Amino acid sequence: MCAKVFSSTILGISAQIIEVEVECTNGLRSFNVVGMATKSVDESKERVDFAIKNSNIKSPTEQTKKIIVNLAPAEIKKEGALFDLPIALSYLLATNQTSFNPNDKMIVGELSLDGRLKPIKGALIIASAAKESGFAELLLPKANAAEAALVKGIKIFGFETLKEAISHLEGIKTIGEEPGGVQEKIFKTDENAANIGWVQGQEYAKRALEIAAAGGHNLLMEGPPGTGKTLLAKSFARLLPPLNLSDSLQVTKIYSVSGLLPLDYPLVVDPPFRNPHHTSSEAALLGSGNPPVPGEITLAHKGVLFLDELPEFHRDVLESLRQPLEEGEINILRAKTKIHLPSRFIFLATANPCPCGYYGDPEKTCACSASQIQMYRRKLSGPLMDRIDMFIVVPRINFDKLNAEENKTLEKEVKTRVNFAREIQAGRFKYSKILTNSEMQIPEIKTHCQFDDESKELLKQAVDSGKLSPRGYHRVLKVARTIADLDNSDKILFPHISEALMYRRKTNV
Repeated sequence: MCAKVFSSTILGISAQIIEVEVECTNGLRSFNVVGMATKSVDESKERVDFAIKNSNIKSPTEQTKKIIVNLAPAEIKKEGALFDLPIALSYLLATNQTSFNPNDKMIVGELSLDGRLKPIKGALIIASAAKESGFAELLLPKANAAEAALVKGIKIFGFETLKEAISHLEGIKTIGEEPGGVQEKIFKTDENAANIGWVQGQEYAKRALEIAAAGGHNLLMEGPPGTGKTLLAKSFARLLPPLNLSDSLQVTKIYSVSGLLPLDYPLVVDPPFRNPHHTSSEAALLGSGNPPVPGEITLAHKGVLFLDELPEFHRDVLESLRQPLEEGEINILRAKTKIHLPSRFIFLATANPCPCGYYGDPEKTCACSASQIQMYRRKLSGPLMDRIDMFIVVPRINFDKLNAEENKTLEKEVKTRVNFAREIQAGRFKYSKILTNSEMQIPEIKTHCQFDDESKELLKQAVDSGKLSPRGYHRVLKVARTIADLDNSDKILFPHISEALMYRRKTNV
C-alpha cells in the first residue's frame, strides 16, 4: 500500500513543499529513501525504526516487506532531520497501523531513538509556507510551536513524542491548538550592552552616530588605538528604534533557519548587531553551503553589520560587500540552486590610519614604512569607500574629558531625537517600501532633497573640484535630509548641506 503525507524543506530563507510517499510491498526486507536525500535524511531510517519500535508499534525492521520512501519533487536537494516524523507517520499509514486524513496537514519534526520529538530549524518559515500553500494544520515538535504560532491563519499543534502525535491524529487524545500572535517572551538586545553615555568626550563622533541611526547611514570611524571607536560602535545598536512587526518576522525567519533563535524567545524585536571577526571568510559573510544558508550580512538584515579594524579583513571579503551595500540584497548561485537573501543593513566600521595606528598622531611616532601604509590602505578600494555615507576621525582625548562625569541621560536623549526623525521618514515614505533616508533612490532624492541657491553653489564647488563623485553627491543629499529631519526642518538648508559635506571628507585610510 502507498501512503503520502506533506512536509517541507528549507531553501535559503524560504520553504519548499515536499511530498513524503511510502510504499510497502511484499519482497525481500529493505528500507530505502530516494529523492535526492542527503546523508542526514538517509540516516532517518535508523531513527524512525527505533522511534517506532520504542513507541510499542511494529517497526520497519520487524516487517517482512520492501519499504521505499520517496521525497518529491526529486530534483530538489533535501537535508536535515525534519523528515523523521512525516516518514514515520507515512509508514504507519502505509502499513495500516494508524488512520487519519493527511491531506490538509503539513508535518515536520526530528525523532530521537526513544520516540521523543526534538526541535528543528526554520519553524516560522515552514509555518508561513504551509499557510500560503493552503494547509489547515501544521504538526511539529512542541519546542517549536510558539515560534510557528506567530503565523496567523493556520492551526499549530506541537507534540512531545511520536506516540502523542499518533494519539492526536487518531482522535484518541487530542491536544489543544498552540495560541497564536506575538508572544510575551521576545528575543531582545542585552540590556547590559554598551551605552553611548559611557564614552567621554568625542561629541563629534556621537553626533555622527546620531545622524547615522536616524537615517540608516553607513559610517566609517578612523583614529588611533584606544580612542573609543569600538565602544562607540557597540553602543550604536541601542540607539535604533525597535523593528516593526513585518521586519521583526522577517528577521526572526532568518535567525530561525540559521539555528540562532532561542526557543524561549520566539520573536526578534530589536535590530540585530553582527560583529564578525576579521579572519572571517567571504563565504561566512555572504552565505555558504548547498543549498546556501544565510551569512553575516543576512543575519545583519534590518540591523547593523560592524566590521572592527576594517583594513584587517581580506580584500575579497571587503569587495563582496559592494553589491549588498548598494542593492540591499544578494543572489547566491549554485549549480542547481539560486537563492535570494535580503541584506539591508547599516554598515559600521572602524579603522586605524596605518598598521601601527599612529600615522599623523601628534604625540606618538608612526613606526610603519611608506610601503606598509600604502599596502594597508590599498585594502579599501575606491568603489567600496564611495558606498559609505559618512567618514569621521575619532581623536585621542585629554585627561579632563576622560574623567568628566558620565552623562547618564545621553542615550535616552539621542534615542528620542532618532525616533522623532524616524517618524518623519515614516510619514514621508508611507506609500513606498522605503523606511529611511538612506534607502532613497534618485527619484526620491529629487523629490525630497530640494535645496536653496546658497547650498547649490557649495555642492557645485565640491562636485566640480572632483571631491564628490555622482554617488557621493547623492549620499551627501541623503545625509543632509536626515540632518534636516533632526532639526524638524521641511527644507534642506545651507547648514545641513555643509554639515553633510563635513562627514564626506575622507579620512587617512
